Amino acid sequence: MSDRFEGTVRRAGGRVQEAAGDLVGDAKTRASGVYDQAAGAVQQHSGALSDVIRSQPLVAALVAAGIGYILGRLS
Repeated sequence: MSDRFEGTVRRAGGRVQEAAGDLVGDAKTRASGVYDQAAGAVQQHSGALSDVIRSQPLVAALVAAGIGYILGRLS
């Protein structure tokens, strides 16, 4: 499965878990649901980024080199 799909599923599960925690008044379940939503969002975005890198590897390498150069000059 792709990271984007897994992230979407994890976010949806987090929403359900947060709602269940609200319903029964369990703060730990609610917090776990919020965490899963955030982790799912990160997973979705990292999947999108990896798709861009796969489709345009030369541009990705040039951007990474440029960022490395700038960070090297700052230190």
